[in-house]
Amino acid sequence: MAGRFAPRSARAALPHQAAAPAVRETAPSQGTPPLREAAPSNGAPAVRAAEPAHDAPAVRETAPTHDTPPLTREWTPPGPLDLRLVLGPLRRGPADPTFRMVADGTFWRATRTPEGPGTLRVAACGDRIEAAAWGPGADWLLTGLPALLGADDDPDAFVPRHRLLALTRHRRPGLRLLRTGLVMESLIPSILEQKVTTDEAYRAWRHLVRRFGTPAPGPTADLGLHVMPDPRGWAMIPSWEWHRANVDAKRSSTILRAVRVARRLEEAATMNLPEALARLELIPGIGPWTSAETLQRSNGAPDAVTVGDLHLPGIVGHALADHRDADDEEMLALLTPYEGQRHRATRLILLSGHTPKRRAPRMTPGNIVNL
Repeated sequence: MAGRFAPRSARAALPHQAAAPAVRETAPSQGTPPLREAAPSNGAPAVRAAEPAHDAPAVRETAPTHDTPPLTREWTPPGPLDLRLVLGPLRRGPADPTFRMVADGTFWRATRTPEGPGTLRVAACGDRIEAAAWGPGADWLLTGLPALLGADDDPDAFVPRHRLLALTRHRRPGLRLLRTGLVMESLIPSILEQKVTTDEAYRAWRHLVRRFGTPAPGPTADLGLHVMPDPRGWAMIPSWEWHRANVDAKRSSTILRAVRVARRLEEAATMNLPEALARLELIPGIGPWTSAETLQRSNGAPDAVTVGDLHLPGIVGHALADHRDADDEEMLALLTPYEGQRHRATRLILLSGHTPKRRAPRMTPGNIVNL
């Protein structure tokens, strides 16, 4: 579930994790151009640069050096904005190699854009947002900064019809639904989360990105940030590495089917919700749970309610009807008054902390590594 609970406060920053001072916008360095990137999802031709000599050995993609000056941008949001609540759904566990939340309130994100790898640093400064970006995808990330932080979201479209929801919205005025515009970035970790504990999924994501991704551009070495592999990189992961990451054949096969048509799946980021759901669910192994979890992040879809979750129906039933044993059908019935805003309603319920006490033992993590 995207952003299930309110994010915890970050630990105290280590000396090497102090945020760098804001830098005014500067032109990117004219150093060595990046290696060839895959074609962007909008169908435009791929950017080609710096072809190696035919007799040169293959070189793994590398990130620009840390002294490359960043591009910067300042943006003033139209209303209250809580970066922890907005960006929290992008974080896949406390050691996510693509995301960091530093104790001083700075957020770091490493991702693969249609223009190439990029690193984004975001911090609030009064009523303004200051951002800096590195790498071939820097300009793309800064251009999409407002959408990422919920500029396209309309919190006023939600009308609470339950006291709990009204109270939670009043206490969380900075909640907005983010929109990354990147489907595969959210789809692959969502597939890894199918039918397993969150800890298992987080470990698998961490292992695969660190081993087969690339170091993030910019001054990120001390943070340990990595950019996830491109579609070809995912497709080239050998079977034994999926096994070592504790990913069963069903999930790894679903990811491999998805990356083969990654460009077509990325098109879902610009579709309306029903069409986007249908596009993703054409892939065997991607069902309503996975497609909703993906589009909540990539499209900022306020009505992409998560169906098929083990815990969510009981949480919603407990909050709205004091029925902790509710199933998906009952959950959808309770959310009917919020049609068009059902995902926002569930996020407010989760953020309220009004969840039923656990009655059963935790799910036992699976382990296929030693089989």
